Amino acid sequence: METVTHSSPFDSFLDRMRNPASLDLVRSIKRIQEFFQTMEDAIRDHPLWASSSDDETDNALEGLEKYVMTKLHSRTFASTPEDVKIDAEISEKISLLQTFLRPQHLDIPSALQNEAAWLLAEKELKKINAFKAPRDKLLCIINCSRVINNLLLNASISEDHVPGGADDFLPVLIYVTIKANPPQLHSNLKSIQLYRRQSKLVSEAAYYLTNLVSAKSFILDLNAKSLSIEESEFMESMEAARLVNRVPQETVTTIDNRSKFGKLMDPGPSTLLHVKTQTNINGGSNYPYMEAEAGELTVGDVERLLSLYKDVVTKYTSLCNTVRHLSVSRTQT
Repeated sequence: METVTHSSPFDSFLDRMRNPASLDLVRSIKRIQEFFQTMEDAIRDHPLWASSSDDETDNALEGLEKYVMTKLHSRTFASTPEDVKIDAEISEKISLLQTFLRPQHLDIPSALQNEAAWLLAEKELKKINAFKAPRDKLLCIINCSRVINNLLLNASISEDHVPGGADDFLPVLIYVTIKANPPQLHSNLKSIQLYRRQSKLVSEAAYYLTNLVSAKSFILDLNAKSLSIEESEFMESMEAARLVNRVPQETVTTIDNRSKFGKLMDPGPSTLLHVKTQTNINGGSNYPYMEAEAGELTVGDVERLLSLYKDVVTKYTSLCNTVRHLSVSRTQT
């Protein structure tokens, strides 16, 4: 497997932030960090916290950060077209990799292949987009990473596996990230890096965050040379995944003011408006017939359903042929 580099879209972002044209953005980010620092000094000097312990003062500062960043979430999170684009690129790339990538492609030793532990780590990482505050997002990364670290520790004790440090940790984290496909990964990482109090981005938190940034970068740049896989097999697998994930369907949207499907009494063409959409196996499209009753369908709907059925069979047959061809190619090699 190719060595992971630390070049990433976030590095590109930092380069752009050094451009004089980004001065207004730099000032905004600095103002937020300066605000937190000013408020930290103010809280420590305030009579209400004069006799407070360091933990109590820190809790107040955490509450302040959460309150401010929750209020600013809509303006600071995935707030640029570029952020949205990168989020979509990562999600799409991962959805393709999920169909064929295996632990051996990342040179993960069998001693570290623990589905139960991986599932728990994935579950923690998937929570990241459910929170608005940088601290809460970071905790999801920390919890995920601790599960992986515990896995490595247990393997070194029970499996006589010699710990490899980051050489073991990062490939497992990459695999867990691909399995989890956390929503808006780029924007979540960027939010933590920019708006988490800098005094908190140290030690364990900084290490785990840096590794996930590296994992994201690795996934974005991933190709056959990045994995233990033949280039022809990688290309065929990616093409088959695209075919599965991008099956175009004709879906329909019901137009009726009385109900979702309405009481379609007209025996002629249905009052359904045909709309072309692009869907994938992860969902995201409308299936208006799924909740319909037989009595709500018209002759026009039956004709439409037959057309959709034929389209699905055609796509399925094409997919089977592709997968069969891929299997034969692998057997021959």
